[in-house]
Amino acid sequence: MFDVLTPLAQAAGDLALQHFGRLAEGDVAQKAPLDLVTEADRAVEALILARLQAAFPQDGVLGEEGGKVAAASGRVWVIDPIDGTFNFVRGGAQWAVSIGLWQDGQPVLGVVYAPVLGLTLTGGVGHAPLLNGRALPGLTAYRADRAAVGVALSPAVPIEVRQGILTALMAAQIKFRVCNATTISLLEVATGEVDAHLGYGERAWDVMAAWPVLQALGAEATLDWAATPLDATLRYVLGKPGAVAACRGLLDQG
Repeated sequence: MFDVLTPLAQAAGDLALQHFGRLAEGDVAQKAPLDLVTEADRAVEALILARLQAAFPQDGVLGEEGGKVAAASGRVWVIDPIDGTFNFVRGGAQWAVSIGLWQDGQPVLGVVYAPVLGLTLTGGVGHAPLLNGRALPGLTAYRADRAAVGVALSPAVPIEVRQGILTALMAAQIKFRVCNATTISLLEVATGEVDAHLGYGERAWDVMAAWPVLQALGAEATLDWAATPLDATLRYVLGKPGAVAACRGLLDQG
């Protein structure tokens, strides 16, 4: 299956790169405060959707920018054509193409391709976690004295809730990083740069590709996909078991 998915993600990334740094003012629109969409997002999603339909005609597709195909099977491809559009528009490197498979109520495999960073993350159930084709080691033990988590707090989350979470992280002596691209933050969990990712107000397309790769590396999560609709707004921690335990209570705010 990755013989289709990996080249597809890379072709999608190459298409995005054709627009990167070349966007005109009219190519960018605002869906909500600090939530942007570009002509590149739409073009990349159209490419991915068409090729997935051709390769897996019985499967459904759900894309961030509105692309949707009903499933005749129990499988849905969940895609974020450019995760980190804000960074993309600003000329930053932290953005990625994300293609994940949701099957029978669970994330099962995915590919994340970050073209500017030169990183491709693949893996999932029955597939070894790989970074640029090389095996990733399992997640290391959590060290509270060197704790760091990635954080993504949607602007739609009330500001007092966001402030409360960040204040609690600082009070717990946990470093936090905000890179404005969940797929990149989850990739950093896979490589050990952070111990976990805390997301509040995110959606399935933000996480579906990297989630099963991290689980294959030994990550735990607070979210139960069996009880979570695919269109739900998400609130979760995903990462090393110790980090998840340390951050779990922060989700109770709001």
